[in-house]
Amino acid sequence: MNIGISCYPTHGGSGVLATELGIGLAERGHRVDIISYSVPFRLGQFHANLYFHEVELTSYPLFKHPPYELALINKMAEVAKAANLDIIHAHYAIPHAFSAYMAKQILIPNDPKVVTTLHGTDITLVGLDKSYYDLVRFSIQHSDGVTAVSNFLKKSIIDEFKITRPIEVIYNFVDTDRFRPNSSDTCRCYAPNNEKIVVHVSNFRSKKRVLDAIRVFAKIQEGLPAILLLIGEGQDRNLANELVAELGIQDTVHFLGNQDYVESILPCSDLFLLPSEKESFGLAALEAMSCGVPVVGTNAEGIPEVVRHGEVGFLHDVGDVEGMTESAVALLADPELHGRISQNARTLAVERFSADTHISHYLEFYEKILAGP
Repeated sequence: MNIGISCYPTHGGSGVLATELGIGLAERGHRVDIISYSVPFRLGQFHANLYFHEVELTSYPLFKHPPYELALINKMAEVAKAANLDIIHAHYAIPHAFSAYMAKQILIPNDPKVVTTLHGTDITLVGLDKSYYDLVRFSIQHSDGVTAVSNFLKKSIIDEFKITRPIEVIYNFVDTDRFRPNSSDTCRCYAPNNEKIVVHVSNFRSKKRVLDAIRVFAKIQEGLPAILLLIGEGQDRNLANELVAELGIQDTVHFLGNQDYVESILPCSDLFLLPSEKESFGLAALEAMSCGVPVVGTNAEGIPEVVRHGEVGFLHDVGDVEGMTESAVALLADPELHGRISQNARTLAVERFSADTHISHYLEFYEKILAGP
């Protein structure tokens, strides 16, 4: 099968999933052509059967901003024709799903099928903006196949956009060989006195509530020695810096910025914090679980579909800093409880969210779409 994948290349769930899917498909012998404005950070080393195509922008005085969507449509059509694509798989509604639809019109009658995977904020934030609502709805309705990364997101799509077409739920997945428990001491330079290591990974947008992660950590520190590793960048970075200074915990909070290889950091962590307000799935938490790291977070949106409360971590209402702190301290102070939750987290990741299982699901979905109604 020849499959084109279009995605954002940045540090975020949609780009990570799309890239890992492409790698997994290529390893199974399928030709995969990834189309984006730069090389996705998870692409890493060379992979047989996998090709990257950069969307090049042209500056022209008439345009106030380079028309990326037009360049993307043209590149999709160009690659689809050259590689004889069977499927164009668009990850994220805007601009990828609509661009794939337009590329398909250019290629008629030898047009590939368009599969759209919706990841979360393309629906719950961007898609609900009046400027994009009709465009997002059109793209969903006119895709040949649509998937969502959680049951929560599927319901949101149907309710908010009045969608009547079928939507397949295919959960995000994790490479459980890459993300696995090990005896790595990579992070121990931050904890020279064997302090507990707490980690938060996000894009530092307001919906991720990184400030709540800092507040929870500050209260954890009142009861036991610990350090906090904050991985990511975003609009709330300065606010996070200010809060850390205000709480006087600069010596125990470390901003690591974006990291391409979090699998080298997570295994030496003791706890993962996920205090998000909006989270259609929670891929960062799943990667932590696969490394055997318990999760303390919120019960918002799709998180309970990934993090089973009381089994692989503990979930509380959004903003419940006290509750999250109580659960975090209970885990960190009780080796027996921590060990049991850690093992459960790894087991759930392997049994329910392995890459092999969900890549097979995508292939079955492709075959169903190619077979027609």
